[in-house]
Amino acid sequence: MAPRPRLGRPAAALAAVAVCAAPLTGFPAGAGGEPLYRDARAGVDDRVRDLLGRMTLEEKIGQMTQIAVVRLQGDCRESGGELTEACLRTVLRGHAVGSVLSGGGMGPPVNTPRAWARMVNAVQKYALDHSRLRVPVLYGIDAVHGHHSVLGATVLPHQLGLAAAWDPELVRDCAGATARAVAATGIDWNFAPVADLARDRRWGRYYETFGEDPLLAGALAAAAVRGTEDAHGAKDVASTVKHVGGYSEPANGHDRVPADVSPRYLQDTLLAPYRTAVEAGAKSVMVNSGAVNGVPATASHHLLTTILRQRWGFTGVTVSDWQDVRALWTTYKVAADYPHAIALAVNAGVDMAMEPYEAGEFTEGLRSAVQGGLVSRRRIDEAAGRVLRLKFTLGLFERPFTDAERADGEVLGAAQDTARRAAASSLVLLRNERNILPFGPSARRIVVAGSYADDIAAQTGGWTVGWQRVPEDVKVPGTTVLAGIEAAAPAGTRVVRARDAADAVRQARTADATVVVVGERPAAEGEADSPRPELSPDQQELVRSLKETGRPVVVVVIAGRPLALGEAAGTDGLLMSWLPGTEGGHAVAGVLFGGVNPGGRLPVSWPRRTGNEPLYYQQLPGTNAGAESTHDVAYDFGDGLSYTTYRFEALGLEAATVPAGRDARVTVRVANTGGRDGDLVVPVYVSRPVSRVLAPRRRLVAFTRTRLRAGESCTLRLTVPARALEVTPGDLDGAGTPRVEPGTYTAAVGARTATLTIT
Repeated sequence: MAPRPRLGRPAAALAAVAVCAAPLTGFPAGAGGEPLYRDARAGVDDRVRDLLGRMTLEEKIGQMTQIAVVRLQGDCRESGGELTEACLRTVLRGHAVGSVLSGGGMGPPVNTPRAWARMVNAVQKYALDHSRLRVPVLYGIDAVHGHHSVLGATVLPHQLGLAAAWDPELVRDCAGATARAVAATGIDWNFAPVADLARDRRWGRYYETFGEDPLLAGALAAAAVRGTEDAHGAKDVASTVKHVGGYSEPANGHDRVPADVSPRYLQDTLLAPYRTAVEAGAKSVMVNSGAVNGVPATASHHLLTTILRQRWGFTGVTVSDWQDVRALWTTYKVAADYPHAIALAVNAGVDMAMEPYEAGEFTEGLRSAVQGGLVSRRRIDEAAGRVLRLKFTLGLFERPFTDAERADGEVLGAAQDTARRAAASSLVLLRNERNILPFGPSARRIVVAGSYADDIAAQTGGWTVGWQRVPEDVKVPGTTVLAGIEAAAPAGTRVVRARDAADAVRQARTADATVVVVGERPAAEGEADSPRPELSPDQQELVRSLKETGRPVVVVVIAGRPLALGEAAGTDGLLMSWLPGTEGGHAVAGVLFGGVNPGGRLPVSWPRRTGNEPLYYQQLPGTNAGAESTHDVAYDFGDGLSYTTYRFEALGLEAATVPAGRDARVTVRVANTGGRDGDLVVPVYVSRPVSRVLAPRRRLVAFTRTRLRAGESCTLRLTVPARALEVTPGDLDGAGTPRVEPGTYTAAVGARTATLTIT
């Protein structure tokens, strides 16, 4: 979700919806004679039923509407500024809007945690004071890597970097830290985590994912859900699994371009991580803005009701993405007008429309759809009831406000240890020729080069303070790679910052090593699309020139995706730092000087060159024989080096034969055979000698990350969930129900294998 250019309004502006009072007699009373819905001791379902019975149609429709905060500020358009009473009156009183959000870059005039909390409290107070039934609003935000919209908040690594740690508990900690910061500013709804898969590097939201593998992505998204829901901050915060479903493989690699995928691939692969995250207890989901197989996701009853509700058992709130209900009419042309577009979305399963600019048009359009028989009142009760249930579950009726005076202390500088640990755990060392790293006592003069060496905005990436990136006039506190190297360099080691490319080459000729920091400009969504995701020519030329000096060169990459390196390939060292956030400089320096033993592993495939997209290790086999026609990569999914050595000593099965539908359990004996403590990622793959439908040559079915002391051995026990082995049987139509095929499977960890039989 993000703010984008407004679409045109209809020729005639629609008047605000009047809220007509209904008599309040004949309802059960709660404690002390209060209405039942205001009794915190009553059951949530009873409270929802009681409140719905007291509401008018217009009030229920208002609960299904979400507006951007800019419509409550300044001139009630998009200029921002202080909250304006006339704007508040139109939106919250006139249209009875049930939810407000801050899109990217939309906040208070002064960007401090206290100002955020005061703004959200003021919106909430106005809503309560002017709601006939004193119903609070939900306040939403995209806090996808820390509470990054708030200046001074600790910015965590983006999801793709966290995925490189292969550590669900770390993801859970990061999500919890984010939720507590969000709660401190009064916000109770976070539009995260992203459960889309990273399979096409051209796509601008590639870095927002947890990688290319459905099992890894699902496990980490589920951990983020649990971390958010169990955070125990100043308020409870709801998580949102997004963007259901199949958003991440647009046909030409550009954001929000329709996808065309097979039913089998959609069901078995693309939808799998969303399901895992939903089943972890997510209170809401956000719908894919795009279209899949010719149907806009926002209008898909099959996706939003048959799959999400009936098959997966989801009971929470389904919210559209930015203006996507309107887009069914204006862009996709699957509806003749706005009321029919609204009816399509609501009947498909959308409970709340993110209609950031024109709340009145949505509420009037939905009312017209109900009155015209396009949407039933029962469906309105169902959708509004889900929104109200979320509000009751979050405790908003009892605790609608936060303590704004404590917000600065609870947000500024908070979770720095978590951010540094996350950044350090996510770094992936891909080359270390002649053991150039970590730098030892002989590295007395280190040159630091590259335009990204001292760029905190690049480290934090898109979705930071602003929607696209940190605004030009804003200084985000944090530690750049240069600052981290300067702070970590031992006594007697001189760090020289090259002024430009020519100076870097000149200085490198007499250096013991050169660290060149390369990357890509931070951006978000469509602006981050990259038809040729490769290192820019000037950066390739810089690295090539540095290599020609004959002195050691270490490349550090700051980017939201693997970049084809071209002339920059083949350096002595290569360290992928992803988008490591405000503590990234310390983490990178820790690896360079040995304070951190790198344990990250690639959650995606790294190409040799540009042109092979989509790219992922689960490519299906074919009879093709051309160059690079198979999964031909520079670095494979799961690759990564360490400063110590490991050995997989044994792989066993607790039961060699398992009935279909039952989990399997494996044991892995691992050893740290080197001289340093370190973290080892242990992936378990399966393959099939014979399969009725095409199967990838290997498929991740379980993983763990474990800490091993130098010389230590241990036996790990991992569970292979039955679902990880499922495939949709049948012919081209992929119309079957996913199941585990009986037969022989080969489990593998490193070079160790074991045979599993499914009966």
